[in-house]
Order: sequence, then structure tokens, then C-alpha cells
Amino acid sequence: MKRNSAQKIDKKALLRQMLADERNKAGLKQSDVSLKLGKMQSYVSKIELGTRRMDVVEYIEIVQAIGLDPVKLLREFIDSTGKHESK
Repeated sequence: MKRNSAQKIDKKALLRQMLADERNKAGLKQSDVSLKLGKMQSYVSKIELGTRRMDVVEYIEIVQAIGLDPVKLLREFIDSTGKHESK
């Protein structure tokens, strides 16, 4: 079923929220993840808030720093947003 514009999922926001949720489930603070990445805490904060975009390499590094499989989390994201929608 197609969604109209008002019903489209903000996929970027959903992915950021999934990262933050998984980080919290793992019992990690932003500073814990940033330390593993060798970055400042603000790096993780800006990505989670959406003021900084992340590329695929950064996504992989962040998810691995949380202790998860990047492919599995991406599959969950794709499954939760529908395979053919775009925004």
C-alpha cells in the first residue's frame, strides 16, 4: 500500500532513533561510544540529533562500537520502513 506525503516515514530520523535506542539498550552513553570511536562525545550527539549526517562507513563504525552487527540492524531498519518506499 502506498502512503501519501503526510504518511511517509522520516527514515533518517528513524535510523538515528534506532541507533540511540540500541546504544541505550546496550547500557552505553554517547561518551562511551565516542571513546570507542576516538571521537568527541558531540560527534555521537550530533549524529543522533540529526545535525550531522553519517556515511555508511561511519554507520558501520558506530553500530560496531555499540556491539551490534551493522547488517542485521540495517535489515531491521529496512524491514521496519518498507522495502520500496522512498523519501
